Amino acid sequence: MVIQLRGLSTGYAGVPVVRDLDLDVDEGEVVGLLGPNGAGKTTTLLAISGMIRPLAGEIEVLGSRPSTRQPHLLPRRGLAHVTESRNLFYELTVKENLRLGLRGSKADKAKGMSDAFELFPALVPLADRRTALLSGGEQQMLAVARALVSRPKVLLLDEMSLGLAPVIVERLLAAVRDVASRTGCAIVLVEQHVHLALRVVDRAYVLAHGTVSMSGTAEELNAQRAVLESSYLGDFALDDGATDAAPGASAVAAG
Repeated sequence: MVIQLRGLSTGYAGVPVVRDLDLDVDEGEVVGLLGPNGAGKTTTLLAISGMIRPLAGEIEVLGSRPSTRQPHLLPRRGLAHVTESRNLFYELTVKENLRLGLRGSKADKAKGMSDAFELFPALVPLADRRTALLSGGEQQMLAVARALVSRPKVLLLDEMSLGLAPVIVERLLAAVRDVASRTGCAIVLVEQHVHLALRVVDRAYVLAHGTVSMSGTAEELNAQRAVLESSYLGDFALDDGATDAAPGASAVAAG
């Protein structure tokens, strides 16, 4: 397994937000973390990437334990994390932002740039545009593309759909599925558009109040949509025409 969580409890200031979580992600898998705001999804990603430390339990990512003292080591080993805030450099152009994620030889970097534009052709005519002038959907494409040009072995994606039209979300999710299938990258996807997420994930865990309330393959969870709707996520999250209901909360508050 590329990611293993065993009995993970983690949170902030000694107060657990996530409790006793077991989670596995293998090479080439897209695994969803589903659930309402405050369920512990963002907190779980922060723990996986070494930004917050466990209160109990164990985390193993790419064969080692994340270190909050040296969180830069995991990106060097092949982890990329796209947060809710996207963390782009808004005064730089699209191409300049992409260059920041490139690694390897000159030929590797050239191929990485080419691959990014092939995956997100909508960015091609925007290559020399300042990032601050992009739409929300274009910025999200750029954030994902910048993560992918580093050729990650693990990709953590937090609420890609935040504030975006469903048609844009569909394109992004399709690109994510393609990357996992082609490169073997292990992907953990936090998403509230459940109907869209279940089209591309292999498996998913449903969090409620910091614990796993349901888990299974996409097919198994699709067969229990009524249970998902009534017991864990609420009608808004499963409405095929819904937009993300998150009010732009902070990473900590959004869970």
